[in-house]
Amino acid sequence: MNNNEIYKRNNAKNFIYVSLFFFVIYLCFLYLGIDFERFFSALGRFGSLIANRYYPVEIPYVLEPGYLGSILDSIQMGYLGLVIGVIIASILAYFAASNITPSKRIGYWIGKFFIIFSRSIHETIWTILFVTIVGFGMLAGTMALTMYCIGFFGKLFSEELENVDMKLVETMRSNGANEMQVFAFGVWPQVKTAFTGILIYTWDVCFRASTIIGFFGAGGMGWYLKRNVLQLEYARTSAIIVSIIVLVIFSEALSAYMRDKIYKETQ
Repeated sequence: MNNNEIYKRNNAKNFIYVSLFFFVIYLCFLYLGIDFERFFSALGRFGSLIANRYYPVEIPYVLEPGYLGSILDSIQMGYLGLVIGVIIASILAYFAASNITPSKRIGYWIGKFFIIFSRSIHETIWTILFVTIVGFGMLAGTMALTMYCIGFFGKLFSEELENVDMKLVETMRSNGANEMQVFAFGVWPQVKTAFTGILIYTWDVCFRASTIIGFFGAGGMGWYLKRNVLQLEYARTSAIIVSIIVLVIFSEALSAYMRDKIYKETQ
């Protein structure tokens, strides 16, 4: 078989795969009963709704001391959830990394289970669950963000740990080093840069989550958003949404700056 025939056969296969891909999408739309005409007509109503109800934006509302205090609450809630979650997730990730786990029969499965368990439930669901347990407020939000960080950070960090060079780790273990020494001198030097990058990324997504979980009873900015939505205060609602967007953009820019700085320092 010459190259031309191979090329034609590959093109035919690619065409079949692409056609099958779009056919499955088409079947999904049919099954879900999605009405495209209704969708495009809704876009026009959405524009008029924004113009008539959510504009002009009531900016002075988000500058009031009460709302500014809720921003600080959300930041502190996200920070606490991040710190506690990362500490727990780091330990679980060490056990859940198949190549360096000190206990493949028990520790590996325990670490893997708790990371998967934390990831399997959305942070808003965690918030609702903890609100029913401990009541409304920042404690429920902090606990929900802690679980979120355990799942998010634990998965990324455990995958990074599975890529370390095992020669140094095996040498240290064969010479009688305990697990703390193995991690401190054999594993940590290889993953500290990745750890910092994942930590910054986790903070970024954790902060975004902290701005909205208050809608489900955890306090902070989300509580103000829920209150104004229920009271049909459209101008204030749009102001809160704008403030959340601005804060997330600032957090994203700060995270990108820190990642870039860390990358340059490691070169």
